[in-house]
Amino acid sequence: MVRCGFPVLRKYGSFIDNLRIYVRGGSGGKGGDVWVVAQDGMSLKKIKDKYPSKRFVAGVGANSSIRSLKGVKGNDCEIHAPVGISITNDDGQVIGELNKKGDRVIVAHGGRGGSFVTNFLPSKGQSRIIRMDLKLVADVGLVGFPNAGKSSLLSQLSHAKPKIADYPFTTMRPEIGKLMYSDYKQISVADLPGLIEGAHLNKGMGHKFLKHVERTKQLLFVVDVTGFQLSYKAPFRTAFEAIQLLTKELELYKAELLSKPALLAVNKMDLENAEEKFKELMQQLQKPEAFYHLLTEEMTPLRPVQFHHIIPVSASTKYGIEELKNCIRKSLDDQDDLENEQYRLEKLQSLHSSTFKCT
Repeated sequence: MVRCGFPVLRKYGSFIDNLRIYVRGGSGGKGGDVWVVAQDGMSLKKIKDKYPSKRFVAGVGANSSIRSLKGVKGNDCEIHAPVGISITNDDGQVIGELNKKGDRVIVAHGGRGGSFVTNFLPSKGQSRIIRMDLKLVADVGLVGFPNAGKSSLLSQLSHAKPKIADYPFTTMRPEIGKLMYSDYKQISVADLPGLIEGAHLNKGMGHKFLKHVERTKQLLFVVDVTGFQLSYKAPFRTAFEAIQLLTKELELYKAELLSKPALLAVNKMDLENAEEKFKELMQQLQKPEAFYHLLTEEMTPLRPVQFHHIIPVSASTKYGIEELKNCIRKSLDDQDDLENEQYRLEKLQSLHSSTFKCT
């Protein structure tokens, strides 16, 4: 551990992250195809508002004639969608993903013209229901229980204006903030709805939150140094217990998420006894397994998260904010360097293998 410094659609508010639509390819001659195309400035809400019927049908192909043995192909239908879309059929099978502007996925093929096999009768176009599921693309995703101060932290780190209040559930929709650096480098940070215990079972925001973590490069855990209690009926959790519970929820939802590089921001360092509690937390994080006896079996992760950086901060006083920004950048730069080196070695190995085959 390295320490740097001390239904049909699902929505929250007006934000929609899941949309179910009907698509059909055009009938033959050669019917047109239906495509989903990634485009900047689009959202699932814009698609829903512009096409309330949520039906997309490609053009019909022309019949053969004396002038043309093969009829003219029907017009394709293009559905412009936001970057970060995963497209599945109604059974949950992945059809394709749109990870960058210009990516295209065919979702319904047009019918074929008649042939000897079909007694020269044209075939109908493919028709089905598809789901477009948005998973936010960001460099860093904030992971924390409600009221850990994620929204306040994002507002200090960036120019984002998330809703902030002194009660647990303030983040009801994802917020993206941009960290700006003096050399014009920009890093995107996503503040996502707070988890509660049992999120992997879809309790609370559940999967609405967890799915967005999948496309972030790194995770930034945010915990209250003084501990956390969701309600008077819920048990009090120390900062150490909160970290282990967050780890367990991610592990149970999708264990691969824990392979992402992670940082830890210990927030609310302006509160009374914060320094003492922070020192205690640091001791516990040096050897987490030695303190697992404090946890129930259901709370205990298979393995602890190894944080690249641990930074004490106070979103209300701005203590540690600049150090946190620098640590976030350093962690991402280190990841890029590692990935570039791995790519270089893979290309070199591939070159050696092809040379060996030639000789």
